Amino acid sequence: MLGGMDEVEVVVAHSERATLRVGDMFLKVDADQARTGVEVEAMALAPVPTPEVLWREPPVLAIAAVPGKALGRLGEPSAASPAAWAAAGAAVRKLHEAPLPPWPGRGSGRALDKMEAELDHECELLVANGVLPADLVARNRRVAEAALRPRPPVFMHGDLQLTHVFVDGDEVTGIIDWSEAGRGDALFDLATLTLGHEERLDEVLAGYGTDVDLDVIHAWWSLRSLLGVRWLVEHGFDPFAPGCEVDVLKARM
Repeated sequence: MLGGMDEVEVVVAHSERATLRVGDMFLKVDADQARTGVEVEAMALAPVPTPEVLWREPPVLAIAAVPGKALGRLGEPSAASPAAWAAAGAAVRKLHEAPLPPWPGRGSGRALDKMEAELDHECELLVANGVLPADLVARNRRVAEAALRPRPPVFMHGDLQLTHVFVDGDEVTGIIDWSEAGRGDALFDLATLTLGHEERLDEVLAGYGTDVDLDVIHAWWSLRSLLGVRWLVEHGFDPFAPGCEVDVLKARM
């Protein structure tokens, strides 16, 4: 299946999964086949552009590359136009208005009481291990409280990082990485998309086309960052880099 391919690019690799690019194809290797199953089914149901599934031979899923470029990267200025960010917001709204998928969410869709317990435990570890200052953690834990309230679920992507949204000019050409899709809070998707790019939130919301509770967006920024810092460090990423998760937490001060 890989005949003629002479270059392999490691897109991301850690202990849970890896993604490789081979020509115009992505190979996603994941030991959790339930997660892969969610991704395949979500892409089939989502009313937005998604990658074509080429083949699946567990633990590998092969998908075609989507045209265009990622909307941006965390910690770097985005070169995408305001219209492209608005188009991303419109695509997210279309997803959120679609019928709910038949499975629960894996991201913000999991039980809020479990998420709250996980957040409190993580905050304790961040302070006890000297990863972050106590006042920074405490302030963001208070901000995060607004996210821990039940809201009507929508069909959410669940991991809508800006690197997962591809655009060509002012149009969305594809949304990738659906393994966390399910039922959950619409504002979790919007917060994930704009994490570290607060200056683009108004453009996204212009495309989304409806009023949202900004306090909840801010709460998800804090919550996602608090939960992510230690995991990122342990898996070889740098949440302390300029514009990344720790700067997001500092902005709430």
